[in-house]
Amino acid sequence: MSAVTLRLLVQNAEQVVVICNKGEDYLTKGENGIKIHIIQNGSVVIGSDGRIKAVGPSDAIGFQFSRATFEHVIDATGMCVLPGLVDAHTHPNWAGDRVHEFAMKLDGATYMDVHRAGGGIHFTVEHTRAADARELLASLSSRLERMQRAGTTLVEVKSGYGLDLSTELKMLEVTEQARLTLPMNISSTYCGAHAVPKGKSMEEATRDILEVQLPALKERVEAGTLRVDNIDVFCELGVFDVPSARTILRAGMDMGLRANFHGDELHPVKAAELGAELGALAVSHLEEVTDEGIAAMARAKTAAVLLPTTAYILRLRQPRARAMLDAGVIVALGSDFNPNAYCCSMPLVMHLACVNMGMSMPEALAAATINAAYALGRSHTHGSLEAGKDGDLLLVNAPRWEHLIYQLGGHQELIRYVVIKGNVVYDNEKTLPV
Repeated sequence: MSAVTLRLLVQNAEQVVVICNKGEDYLTKGENGIKIHIIQNGSVVIGSDGRIKAVGPSDAIGFQFSRATFEHVIDATGMCVLPGLVDAHTHPNWAGDRVHEFAMKLDGATYMDVHRAGGGIHFTVEHTRAADARELLASLSSRLERMQRAGTTLVEVKSGYGLDLSTELKMLEVTEQARLTLPMNISSTYCGAHAVPKGKSMEEATRDILEVQLPALKERVEAGTLRVDNIDVFCELGVFDVPSARTILRAGMDMGLRANFHGDELHPVKAAELGAELGALAVSHLEEVTDEGIAAMARAKTAAVLLPTTAYILRLRQPRARAMLDAGVIVALGSDFNPNAYCCSMPLVMHLACVNMGMSMPEALAAATINAAYALGRSHTHGSLEAGKDGDLLLVNAPRWEHLIYQLGGHQELIRYVVIKGNVVYDNEKTLPV
């Protein structure tokens, strides 16, 4: 090729974990499980536009780009290159932590026990309403940087700790400010139906969302002052029932938002069936999903976003990942980062998914990359190392990629670089040999 200046060359990696190499939107289980594509002794080239130009064996890449110059070159000898991780379900935008509630849970209090005692979501709502936007942005930015250091380069960020128009808009505006000022890729979710506000019935809360919140949100989105990608509802007994969730989700979908919602966490309310009926992009939690719900999601290609940290911390039944995978469901993973499940690490999430939910390491990695990107409508730009996609990747200081999952909580000493759009956003000189 003719002389050209490109942004980044990552060369001579022990393994380049491409994930998929035929433009797949997602990976599901075949006869021999989920297979991920790996190039031994590989290199990656990222262009000046921040997108991947080429991935392949180091010798072939070296020959193809022999006349090119690069702004930055990383010698990845002895390392593995993976796509940037995708966290498909988080709540990192809030004020007022709930560390005190952990002791309550250890003493046997359930999620709804804490909720009824004035804790849980309502505690966070009170503090988030009182916080100003600058305070929220500072805490959100810090949490996103933690996630980034653990290898996440695309994250879904929900509102939902306002439950009224002014606070929900404040949260979404803070998320928009983070999207514009931080390197992290953000998928923004309106979650005004996260809980029923104190003093209101479910019916009253539903009307407020339909008649007040969504019209105001639509006005700002159409004016171009706010970007929102998804709509979420907590579809659960004691929160929003299936008819209310259906109405809210349809209203959001009518204004162009993707349906991506909580369901079947504590009771089998048939949220999975609702997601399939609506053609929802994803349903999260699913600890209590029915067999019929699993089959419906597989047919509809509605992703299951599983959250092993939540089941672990709340001592819930683990989501039936194996049944979903065997049925052909698109299985994705999320950290569910929130005041109730304070986890910023997708490597830890993948580890828990393997140990507690019976997923293989390739299944967990696909769930935290291409399938999580699919759950956010972003698998055309993220989730695999293919030409034309965003140049988001991480380098692991280990000879096999599996160390990222195998090492429980060891990513602080394992992840050498995190790259977003070809720019090194985290350079960790404190990695240690495995």
